[in-house]
Amino acid sequence: MPNLLDTGAAWLADQRHKHLATSVVYRHGDAGVVLSATIGRTEFASNVADPTIETWESRDYIVRTADITFGGQVMLPVRGDQIEETEGGVTFTYEVMAPAGQTPWRYADDFRRELRIHTKHVKTK
Repeated sequence: MPNLLDTGAAWLADQRHKHLATSVVYRHGDAGVVLSATIGRTEFASNVADPTIETWESRDYIVRTADITFGGQVMLPVRGDQIEETEGGVTFTYEVMAPAGQTPWRYADDFRRELRIHTKHVKTK
C-alpha cells in the first residue's frame, strides 16, 4: 500500500516546481547547472551578545535534491557555492552560507526529495 503522505508531498512538490519556480544557475567552482527553484527566506536568531539578539535573514532556494548534479553525480550544497538569479537583465549572485553553528541547507520535506538552500547576496551585475 502506498504511503499517502509521501504521495501527497510528491504531488505538492511537483505543483510548486511547475507553477512557482524560477530558473537559476547553481555554481560549484567553475561548473554550473541550471535549476528550477522556488524562492523563500529563513530568519535565524542568536543571542551571541546577551541581552542582544542578532537576527540573520537568508534568501532560500528550494530545489529538487536530484537536480544538483555535476559529472553525473548528485551533490549536496557546499558553503561557498553560488546561485545566480537573473531578473530584468540584472544578475544577482547569492553565496551558499548560514550563520555560525547552522548548516547552509536542510531537507525541505520529510522524504528528502527537496532541499532548502540558505544564501546571502554577494554581488549584482
